[in-house]
Amino acid sequence: MDVEELTRFEQSQIGERQPLPDRYLGLSDDEMAERIARTRAELGERLLILGHHYQRDEVIRFADCTGDSFKLARQAAGRHDADYIVFCGVHFMAESADVLSAPRQQVILPDLAAGCSMADMAAADQLEVCWDELQALGATDVVPVTYINSAASIKAFCGERGGVVCTSGNAEPTLRWAWARGRQILFLPDQHLGRNTAYRMGVPLDEMVVWDPDLPYGGVEAEALRNARMILWKGHCSVHTRFTVPQVEHVRRSHPGARVIVHPECTWDVVQAADDCGSTEYIIDKVTGSPPGSTWAIGTEIHLVSRLAARLAPERTILTLDPIGCLCSTMFRVSPNHLLWVLDALRDGVIHNRIVVPEREKEWTRVALDRMLEIH
Repeated sequence: MDVEELTRFEQSQIGERQPLPDRYLGLSDDEMAERIARTRAELGERLLILGHHYQRDEVIRFADCTGDSFKLARQAAGRHDADYIVFCGVHFMAESADVLSAPRQQVILPDLAAGCSMADMAAADQLEVCWDELQALGATDVVPVTYINSAASIKAFCGERGGVVCTSGNAEPTLRWAWARGRQILFLPDQHLGRNTAYRMGVPLDEMVVWDPDLPYGGVEAEALRNARMILWKGHCSVHTRFTVPQVEHVRRSHPGARVIVHPECTWDVVQAADDCGSTEYIIDKVTGSPPGSTWAIGTEIHLVSRLAARLAPERTILTLDPIGCLCSTMFRVSPNHLLWVLDALRDGVIHNRIVVPEREKEWTRVALDRMLEIH
């Protein structure tokens, strides 16, 4: 990377991003697809494209591996043969890939604006304050557990303090791991995944408290904190909290016999109203393996639901719980235009939008992620 490119990269890490060049605007879908395929072939084995399930079809079709955060983290950790990892997902996923990949590999996010509103709900300085306030309230036997949907700085904090990262696919064994090491768990940033998982494991709701980082001492009374096994950070997924119990009830009336399956980032009442709950990979496996003639109403991001519906029709009927369709707008920022732009640049020896976790965070982030990968 030359000095000019390094300067542009350093600027990108403080929130600035290069605009998509005009020549990549207004291209037809067919032209972009043909050019992406050609450039991808030219780069050959030097390139690995990872695509999250929530990506649009025009992008996911070019992924060498598709999956949820956990599966793609494993891919990043195990594919050390590629020089470049282009991560069609959001920022925190690309950060994890940078931590888990080999030092010589370079991780690229096609659009730096592809963030995650949930991850943004937990900042490192807020977590530092929370930790100090917990100590002051007498909560000294706490293990921090962060959902993979969080910044590297949050993961590093957890790793340094004996904690771990989890995904929706391994949340339950991760909580067991944490309770074997401490009486209480601080779970962030998604309160719903933490609550739903702990409740399924037998923890009553009155042994959980919600910590609001915008309030002094989280807005939690000392007695309630002493009785809590789960300290839930006040964060959520803007997509999955759109699903409601009335939507579940409507599906049951309009499609008798339909099975309702939702993601554990949904609210507790929606999970209780559904027939089943699980990670993205769990949902895919469950619906794909169901008997022909089955009808499913799914509470998760619309691109995944639509892709399942197209693939499994007409043997199965696949519906979304939300008739408007829950789109992850930040995932949608990764467009085929941006993918073509970064691939063309790689072919020409230029790197745009490289994601690099600072060395001061990388060591402890790696510890937390390695612990995650060891938990089954």
